[in-house]
Amino acid sequence: MLLDMREVTHLADYYVLCDGSSKRQIGAIQDELLEKFKRAGSKGVKVEGTPDSGWLLVDFGSVIAHILSPEQRTYYELEELWQKAPIVVRIL
Repeated sequence: MLLDMREVTHLADYYVLCDGSSKRQIGAIQDELLEKFKRAGSKGVKVEGTPDSGWLLVDFGSVIAHILSPEQRTYYELEELWQKAPIVVRIL
């Protein structure tokens, strides 16, 4: 899910919310994101969390990606927390 956060917060323009079904998949999603941005010449990416925690945050500046386990995504209900943010893309 891609949320347009420009009217909700000043932390980032967009939030990406996705989940990985295992620690390995969460790590693989993070690795792929980092590799794509590295190839694009982006710098200054920050990562918080670990696949073991079930929640990784990858901060690209104007875009922040949240990669969560299904359990963490259900527990924290980020879609509900940021319900005022327009949904740009939702893939089921």
